[in-house]
Amino acid sequence: MLSNKEIICPNNLLDVAHNKKGVKVAVVNAGKPLPMLSIQDAVYENLIDPVFIGDKKEILKCAENLKWDISKYEIIDEPVENNTAKIAAKLASKNKVKIIVKGHIHTDILMKEVLKREHNLLGKTRLSHIWHMTVNKDDKPLIITDGALNVLPNVKTKMHILKNVIDFSNRIGISRPKVAVLSATEEVLESVPSSLDAAELTKLAKEEKLEADVFGPLAFDNSISKKSAAIKGIKNIVAGEADVLLVPSVETGNALVKMMIYFMGACAAGVVVGGKVPVVITSRSDEAQARLASIAAAVVTLD
Repeated sequence: MLSNKEIICPNNLLDVAHNKKGVKVAVVNAGKPLPMLSIQDAVYENLIDPVFIGDKKEILKCAENLKWDISKYEIIDEPVENNTAKIAAKLASKNKVKIIVKGHIHTDILMKEVLKREHNLLGKTRLSHIWHMTVNKDDKPLIITDGALNVLPNVKTKMHILKNVIDFSNRIGISRPKVAVLSATEEVLESVPSSLDAAELTKLAKEEKLEADVFGPLAFDNSISKKSAAIKGIKNIVAGEADVLLVPSVETGNALVKMMIYFMGACAAGVVVGGKVPVVITSRSDEAQARLASIAAAVVTLD
């Protein structure tokens, strides 16, 4: 059942990211093969100008193994893994880097540092995570949010998640995204709290006149399948044609994305948005092409 398909970074994301050149990026705890390979790919795509943070000996060793001359790039020598996040956050707070990229470090350690008020990296909306999902090189993306950061968001937090994903969609060329607010059902049921949240979000999106078509509750099948929606008699602009799946909990989003990766060979480009700098928090097991796509997704979010 597991897919043997090679993961491929999508052209549509790279094409948009190529509008920006050589963005300064902090690579947190960089001295491991996969992070270094993805940074090399991003440099070759002319997307970023990296600042490597970590054990200098390990960083240089990785670069040598990749036959990559990194002598012109800044290296900040910090052999203690957990100290590298603070250095990156300070660089971002001083506007010396525009993106923070997770290397070989735990996500909670990195995000805990980013969230500290002393760094002043928080924006007007709550931070949320976005996954830009594709299977083939020229696929139209399916965007999934939030499956990595907000664990069990309430309606207020979901509104922040919604506004962040609308902004991201606009930046990749979807001017009015169709957003399905997921639940286990397309009916509003007191016994299914996520369906109540979905109905409220649908109402709030209309009241605030957000530049998106938002509808919920919708189950997964009738969010993405016109056939399923037709059989169930669901008639609205989002059903069967969703650009975005706004999930009820971190477990839902995380499981859905990882099933697409492991069963379909999907490329998951993941980025944290809503703050003053985007943060790339790929899994330490992610392949280099997914890491490259995640960096491209972060570049796309920049003004």
